[in-house]
Amino acid sequence: MVGHRPNPVVGHPLNKPFLLYGVLCFVVGMAMYVTGVLLVFPRYLLNLHALLDPVAEWLVWYSGVPIMIGIVLALFDLLYMLQHKKPDVPVRYIPVQRRRVTVALTAYNDEDSIAGAVEDFLAHPLVERVIVVSNNSRDATFARAEAAGALTFNEPAPGYGRCVHRCLSEAVRFDDTEFVVLCEGDSTFRAYDVEKLLAYAPHADIVNGSRIVEPLRQYLTQLTVFMYYGNLFVGKLLEAKYLGRGTITDVGTTYKLCRRDALVGLLPHLNPGVNLEFNAHFLDTALSRGLLLLECPITFHARIGLSKGGNINNWRGFTVGARMIYGLLSDWKRYA
Repeated sequence: MVGHRPNPVVGHPLNKPFLLYGVLCFVVGMAMYVTGVLLVFPRYLLNLHALLDPVAEWLVWYSGVPIMIGIVLALFDLLYMLQHKKPDVPVRYIPVQRRRVTVALTAYNDEDSIAGAVEDFLAHPLVERVIVVSNNSRDATFARAEAAGALTFNEPAPGYGRCVHRCLSEAVRFDDTEFVVLCEGDSTFRAYDVEKLLAYAPHADIVNGSRIVEPLRQYLTQLTVFMYYGNLFVGKLLEAKYLGRGTITDVGTTYKLCRRDALVGLLPHLNPGVNLEFNAHFLDTALSRGLLLLECPITFHARIGLSKGGNINNWRGFTVGARMIYGLLSDWKRYA
């Protein structure tokens, strides 16, 4: 399989994501410290000194323990383990033989946007075909996608992960295109970015679109400031887990380009039972399988219609992010 290579430190007794653990320990310590300091308000305003003084003192005093553990773990990984973890291989360059892609769009109750999204991609000169997988939509999504010229499939099992897995499974059946572009049908992304994704294709197995470049994001989107920085934080945790293997700024994006042959080998290792955090699971699994991942800045636009995923509100975004972090730490065992 193109691009498959073992982790350079597999089997090494110190092959652990120390930087990942260190960052989380540091965050826990800082949260303890800030909580202890903020208790000053209920202590004085509500005269709860007897109850809260010991709690605040304990939090501030012992917050130093996880902070110091985090610093030590991070320095150990950065100053010592990085030289063992970073792959000693030349820069990849595999020329693109045929600049044509199969586009696979996920859709769930996207009747207002799906036709425009399909037509946008079909009009692009590098797009061979557009596949739409409707996740058992209750509106006219399926019919409008079909009328717009897409190859349409219905995935009756609910869940974003099942929809994406079905999208990729249907797309790899077409062996006349070397690449599969995964996206969604809510018009938050544009077909013209296919050119940029393909420009990075010679160097990677997966080119992950990044929404993190500020001038390329429309001012008002469903990605709030909290979600924006939360997504960046989780992306950096994934980067820390595979220290030296990639630069990751956007772990939640749904726009990515994949080599078809890499996907064929990756699909059996993906768990469609992972729901809204599936994109993090996808990237984590790809890196664990030795695939080469790059990021490419893409444009991001306001969606048409209401969000049904992790961007409904900040609380929903926080819970999805928390499940992503748990998945990264547990290797997604809760879905086994």
